[in-house]
Parts: sequence; C-alpha cells; structure tokens
Amino acid sequence: MITLALAVVAYIRAFCLPRHKLALEAVALRQQLGVFKRKQPRPRLERLDRLFWIVLRRVWPGWIEALIIVKPETVVSWHRAGFRLFWRVRSRCRRPGRPVIGAEIRQLIRRMKTENPTWGAPRIHGELLHLGFDISEPTVSRYLKRLGRNCDENKAKRWLAFLNNHREVIAAFDFFTVPTMTFHVLYCFFVIEHSRRRILHFNATAHPTSDWIVQQLREALPLPCRCRYILFDRDAKFGSDVWEFLKASGIKPIRTSVRSPWQNGIAERWIGSVRREVLDHVIPLNEQHLRRLGRDYLAYYHDDRTHIGLEKTTPANRPVEPRPTGTKGIVALPRIGGLHHRYSWSAAA
Repeated sequence: MITLALAVVAYIRAFCLPRHKLALEAVALRQQLGVFKRKQPRPRLERLDRLFWIVLRRVWPGWIEALIIVKPETVVSWHRAGFRLFWRVRSRCRRPGRPVIGAEIRQLIRRMKTENPTWGAPRIHGELLHLGFDISEPTVSRYLKRLGRNCDENKAKRWLAFLNNHREVIAAFDFFTVPTMTFHVLYCFFVIEHSRRRILHFNATAHPTSDWIVQQLREALPLPCRCRYILFDRDAKFGSDVWEFLKASGIKPIRTSVRSPWQNGIAERWIGSVRREVLDHVIPLNEQHLRRLGRDYLAYYHDDRTHIGLEKTTPANRPVEPRPTGTKGIVALPRIGGLHHRYSWSAAA
C-alpha cells in the first residue's frame, strides 16, 4: 500500500516539475542504475562517471536530490581535484615565478659587491639603472642575500687582516679555579699575549685580592710595555684598582660583555687546554704543587706543544729537526711526568 502511494505521489510530482528538470533527474537516475548493473562486487565509478556528475552539478541545482550512489561531498572533492589539475597543467604551459636574472646582470652585481663591500642594494640598483638594465631594487636585494655567504667570507678576511696587524699589541688575562686534594679552591691567574699565544705570567693563590692582581700585572707587563690593549671579563675581582693601574701604564683596558666568554676566546681556549692536558689528570696538593705543575706545563706549552693557530708550530718557534745521518731512530722525551712527550731523532752511539 505504501509503495502504491509513493508511486502516485511521484506520478503527480512529474506533472508539477518542469520538463527539463524531470529529464535531468531521469538521466541522473539512469546513470546510477547503469553503474549498479556493472558486474562487479562493488560499483565502481570511472572517470567518465565522475565527469558526468561534475558537469551535472554545474548545470542543475537539484543534483543532490537525485544522488544516491555517493555523497555530495565526494562530488565536490572531484570538482576541486579537477580544478587543481586544470591549474597545474596551465602553470606548466608557462614558466612560473618572476623572470630569471640574466647571467650578465648576476655577474655585474657580484662584481660591484666585491669591489665595493660597503654598497647595498640601493647603490648597486642605481648603478644598474644608469647602465641601462631594467631591474627592480627588491630583485637586487634578493640576489645580494644569496651572496651573503661570500660577503661574510670577505668580512671575515678583513677582520683577520685587522687582527693580524694588531695582535702584537693585544693581551688578555683571566682566572680559573682548581680544587685541591683537601677540597680547597685555588685561583689560577694568567696573562696571555695574542701574537704567539705566549703565557706572560702564571700564578696561583687562595685569596685573589685587588692588590695581589695588580702585583701580578706589574710582573707580567713591565714598563715600557709593548701591549696597548688588554682584554678581561667583568669579574668583580677586576675592580677599580686594576683599571687605574692599566690606565696609568698606558694600556687601554677593554672589558668583554656580560656572559660573553667568546669575546676573550684566546684566553678561554688556553684554560680549556690546560684543563684537558694537565688538570683533568692530576689533583694538586697545595699552592706549591699547582705552581710546579704550571711551570712544567708552560715549559711544554712554549717549547714542545704544536699549536693549530700558529700553523703547527710552537709559541717559541720550535725548529724543524733534519734527520741526521746514522740515526738509531726516534726517541720519546717525557714531559709533565709522562703525560705528554716530545719526539726527537736519536743520534747513533
């Protein structure tokens, strides 16, 4: 009875609907019926089926009412996928992005930046305009960012030249702590010059007062002093007395920034070397023992230990030993109680 009633309602509805809408609904239902009739375990929609529903969605507002086999969201996703495919194909037909900078302009920008390190994009862009090149300033700026690495290398070379020309008159000093066998803390003070990484002074104490520090600097930097600049951190022990002594000696004191040990890198590297090569292997008994270890290490450091920053030589310019005739071989000379060795040719007996 219900089926008959639904059929009557559908019959009456057919008379009320416009003829073209009825025809579209019939076509939609027949298309789905054809999909269901395919002899497969599960109805499969092919590309033509998807294209049919995409087109029907564009031309018929009531397409959702006649859709049974899939959800309306699925048809919308098909349409979006087709939209993306359309623009992907269209983008491949033409070259994407901005026009490529010609090789001649790139070489000219690189040349101008190399010959004029202080120039920026506006100056280089102005020169290019006066040479008749049609290019925008943002384009020049983007290309200069790609050359940033080369510019940084040039800047590093200029800084290296500056340091090489001034390191003869630069020194630094600092403290580092060492625990003893009896659990006391000793303070090691040292002064290092930048030119040959030579340690000008080394001492240790349990009570580093301002007067003691000034006395150490007086012994490390006797007048007339060739050092014009000296670096040190913002330790409270380096107070006004130290500052006034340095100024009176004709030396310009330079404090590093707060929590910036890299600004006094040469001194920090030496602290790391003495810890790795001696203090990590020996526990000092007292101040005298620590001073003796310091003297032994300084002798090894100055005369025997090769330094990467000095092109594998030593601060004291260790000479190259030619191989003598009639040698027995190479002998190992112990340093710092056998922690390190120096190697030399052994003469024949």
